[in-house]
Amino acid sequence: MIKKLIRKILGTKSKAARDTNTPVVLGPEAHGIDPRLLSNNAIRVTSTLQEAGYEAFVVGGAVRDLLLGVKPKDFDIATNATPEQVKRLFRRAFIIGKRFQIVHVMFGQDLLEVTTFRGTTSENAPKDEHGRVLRDNTFGSQAEDAERRDFTVNAMYYNPATQQVLDYHGGIEDIRARTLRIIGQPEARYREDPVRMLRVVRFAAKLKFTIEPETGAPIKVMAPLINNVPAARVFDEMLKLLMSGHALACLQQLRKEGLHHGLLPLLDVVLEQPLGVKFVTLALDSTDARIHAGKTVSPGFLFASLLWHQVLEKWTAYRASGEQAIPALHLAADDVLDSQTEKLALQRKIGTDMRDIWSMQPRFERRTGKAPYKLLEHLRFRAGYDFLLLRCASGEIDAEIGDWWTAFYEGDEITREELIASASAPREGGGGGAGGGGGAGGGAKRKRGPRRGGRNRGGRGGEGGNADAPAPAHDGGAE
Repeated sequence: MIKKLIRKILGTKSKAARDTNTPVVLGPEAHGIDPRLLSNNAIRVTSTLQEAGYEAFVVGGAVRDLLLGVKPKDFDIATNATPEQVKRLFRRAFIIGKRFQIVHVMFGQDLLEVTTFRGTTSENAPKDEHGRVLRDNTFGSQAEDAERRDFTVNAMYYNPATQQVLDYHGGIEDIRARTLRIIGQPEARYREDPVRMLRVVRFAAKLKFTIEPETGAPIKVMAPLINNVPAARVFDEMLKLLMSGHALACLQQLRKEGLHHGLLPLLDVVLEQPLGVKFVTLALDSTDARIHAGKTVSPGFLFASLLWHQVLEKWTAYRASGEQAIPALHLAADDVLDSQTEKLALQRKIGTDMRDIWSMQPRFERRTGKAPYKLLEHLRFRAGYDFLLLRCASGEIDAEIGDWWTAFYEGDEITREELIASASAPREGGGGGAGGGGGAGGGAKRKRGPRRGGRNRGGRGGEGGNADAPAPAHDGGAE
C-alpha cells in the first residue's frame, strides 16, 4: 500500500526500491543481447568517442530492440562529449536542432544520431503558455539523461566495448513485463512535450506492449495539447507511426486514446463506414506488409489512401452541384489538402504525389481511343493503378475496371487493341463507377499476351496488394 502511494505521487517506481542515480548493471548473460545485431557504424562511433576519452553508449530504442532480439532500424548514441567535440571527431558530422542540439554522423547513406547527455535542470528553459519546452540545451550526467528520457524501456545504455547494459529506471523489468511506463509524473512529462502521447501510442502498437495505467490515464484529457506542437513535428511523428509496420494498430490505438481528432479529421467517420474501413484496412495492411518485407513505402500513396474518402465525399458533393468529374475532383483535392497541410505540414512533394494519384482516377474510366495509352505513359501511372485496385478491392467501384486495366497494363499490342475495341463496343447494363462513369466490357477475360518490359504487377484487387507481387506500388514511379 505504501509503495503504491509513493508510486502514485512520483509517477514512477518507488525510489526506495530503486536508486535512479545508480544504474543496475547487466552483463551479457543477464541481458542476452546478440552483438551481431549491432551496426558496425554504431560500434565505430562509440569506440571513436571512447578512444578520445569520452563516454559513449548505444541508447534508447536501439537498446530496447536489442533486448527484444530485434535488429534495430536506427542506432542512436549518447555521450558526455558536447556537440562541438563530437563534430571534431568525424569527417561527416553536422550539428542540427534548435530545441536540443544533436549531431548527425554520416557513413555513406548511414546516419547515426549522437546526443550529449541532457541535464534535468530545465526550469529556466523557454516554455510556451502550456508548459511545452521550446528550447533546452542543458547538458548533464548520464543519470540525469536517463531521467530526461520518456519511457523506462527507452532509458537504457549499452556499451559495445564491455557488452554491459546500464538500467536506471527498471526498463529491463518493464520489457520483460511488456509494459510501457513513463519516467516521472505523466501529466508533467506530457505537458513538456505533448508528442510523447503519440509516441506511447506508437510504441504500444508496434511492440504489442500494454500502457501502464498511470501512464495512459491523462492522455484523453491532455490530447488537445497536440494542437500546440509545430505541425512539422506532428507530421514527422505521424509518419513514424504510419511507417512503423503496424500502421492499422497505431490508428486504432490513436482512436482509443482520443488522439486522432486534430491529426486525421473525419477518421472516425471513415472507419465507421463499411467501404471506408475496408479501403483503409487494405491500404495499411499493404503498407505494413511492404515494411516487413524491407521494401520502400511512399508517404504520398499512404496519405492519399488515408484521406481518399474525404476527397470522395467532397468530390460527390461538387459533382452534385453541377461540376464535371475532373474539375470537381481537383476542387475536392484542394479542399482536403488545404485542410490537412495546415494540421500536418504535408510536404509539397507528398501533396503533389497525392494529387497525381487522385487526379488519375477518373481517367481510368476512359478506355477508348488513345486515352489508355496516354495514361499508361504517366510518370505516376503505377501508383494510380495500384490505388485503383484498392478501390476495386474495397468494393467502391466494380472490380471489372481493375481487371481491364490489369489486362491492358500487362498485355501486348494486339491484346490492348482488342481490349479497347471491347470497351468501345455497345453493351447492355453498363454499370457505374464511383465519381466517374461506366465500366467497360469483359476485355479482361481475354487471353493475356506476354508482359511488356519486365514490369512488375502491383497485386490484385481482392488480395489488397499483399500477394507475392507487392501492391500498392508505394515507390510510386513508372517501373
